[in-house]
Amino acid sequence: MTVARLTEHAPAVSVPLPDAAGRAIAASRILDTAAPDPYRTGHWTLRAGSKVGAVSLAVPGGDSVVLRITPKVPIARLFFLIGYSLDPRGWRDGDVEVGDHDELLPALAHAVERQVDRALRQGLLQGYRTFEDSALVVRGRIREAEQIRRRFGAVLPVEIAYDEFTTDITENRILRAAVERLLRLPGVPQDVRRRLLHQRVRLAEVSPLLRGQALPVWHATRLNARYHQALHLARAVLGGSSPEHTTGELRIDGFLFNMNKLFEDFVTVALREEYRGTDRTCRLQDPHHLDEAGEIRMKPDFVLYGPEGAPQAVADAKYKTEKSGGYPDGDLYQMLAYCTALGLPEGHLVYAKGNAPHAAHRVRHAGIVIHQHALDLDRGSVGLLGEIRSLARQMASGVTVRSRSEQLPGG
Repeated sequence: MTVARLTEHAPAVSVPLPDAAGRAIAASRILDTAAPDPYRTGHWTLRAGSKVGAVSLAVPGGDSVVLRITPKVPIARLFFLIGYSLDPRGWRDGDVEVGDHDELLPALAHAVERQVDRALRQGLLQGYRTFEDSALVVRGRIREAEQIRRRFGAVLPVEIAYDEFTTDITENRILRAAVERLLRLPGVPQDVRRRLLHQRVRLAEVSPLLRGQALPVWHATRLNARYHQALHLARAVLGGSSPEHTTGELRIDGFLFNMNKLFEDFVTVALREEYRGTDRTCRLQDPHHLDEAGEIRMKPDFVLYGPEGAPQAVADAKYKTEKSGGYPDGDLYQMLAYCTALGLPEGHLVYAKGNAPHAAHRVRHAGIVIHQHALDLDRGSVGLLGEIRSLARQMASGVTVRSRSEQLPGG
């Protein structure tokens, strides 16, 4: 088995790969770069982008290939971003135990198994579930429309619907699906795999979810409180990018997080939380049009509306800066379009990396000021949320803040 260990946005490495595997990786767009190495026969040049996790490729007639892509941010910080994005009010520091693992998938599998074990210590949760059936006796409610459609006036059997108090409920089905998903993935440590197998036995009487169907919705209540953390992590497992497909005779199976999407979710959810309980409203991925004819569509990540319902501030989250010398100019043009269409004097770009904590640019002949902020993901969760709080305060006030290295005209 060939194992290629990569780090997100790190320099490219040369890895020995069968041509079929290399071509499949290139076609899947898992990596930013996947091309034959021009200097070494039988090697491919691989460079990871913003997707992190593990992918296994089963090569017919050859060894399997495993890609393991490690995030640059610490694993504990990554789980904070995931947990807070999914449940900002229910999240607490230290809720998720990742063990001693420094790679994403082993840490995720460990965390899910621990949370599932904690959820099931008092036994499987029970609840009412509605079943539909054809029966010779009436139980529950008769489905009259279905009886007429299927039975054409016959008395028996009867189409019925009834509620049953059972462990075969949505919460348990989601946990079982997450456990089984992890058991199919490459790179799960043997000790964690054994514990996951034990959890699957505990959930054996629960109906499995069908592949390809939408994940059923569960609602947080007092009755299922002990399941909350496990269900949030299970959602992360089942909702992650899953490159399960076949390219010719080559099967690809894996689990990936898109750091761009994860950072965007964290920033927008955290900003929304800062305005909760105020007279302002927030919209994520808010649809607008740049032109008067309504043909050029755009969706800012975050738009803040004032008490009167008019746009007050706009923000866009950008995980990676592409220019070594500073922020990319293309982001400035995009934010200028947002501000122009929304009629706003200021816009905010939020990065996960940057050479300076803050920069601001006043656009010539327009008077629009575009702010560029850099969040420090190496900081602790309290410090990181403090940065979000400062940003939210600035967006609400509309006050232009100067950085030491800039001078805005008219200041």
